[in-house]
Amino acid sequence: MEYRNFEVTINSARDLEDVRKVFKMEVHARVSIGNHPESEKRTPVGHGGTNPSWNFTINFIISEAMLTSYTSMLVIKLYCSRILGDRYIGEMNLSMKELYEYACPFGGSARVTHPVQKGSVDSQGLLELAYKFGERAVAHNFLMTETIGYGVPCSDTC
Repeated sequence: MEYRNFEVTINSARDLEDVRKVFKMEVHARVSIGNHPESEKRTPVGHGGTNPSWNFTINFIISEAMLTSYTSMLVIKLYCSRILGDRYIGEMNLSMKELYEYACPFGGSARVTHPVQKGSVDSQGLLELAYKFGERAVAHNFLMTETIGYGVPCSDTC
């Protein structure tokens, strides 16, 4: 099977909907591939209320097949952290194939800004992130580790 390292850095958001009227919002992001709970990783709480910043990097190992279909998605959901349960702010869903095709002319990495959505309409706010695809690597099922393709820039064969 062929794999790539995929590194995504959640930089910042701006003009988010204020879902907490009394206290200052403490926003964190939940990042997953394909909205699968087992792949979900979280950022720490960002500073800045409705304009939080994280500059937090998350690594995933993805199969090469994810880059050939529009159905594989990078899902980033934003939540306001609260003692009585987190409150949903909005999310962005980006096709892994489109991210890959956009980044290839730039050496496998790019920086993008997308609107935060809540339901089927754009909500308030934008989310800025940077991402990088590693070089393609071949792994046998029994040899797969988290270090496959780590830190290697995208090759000229993107």
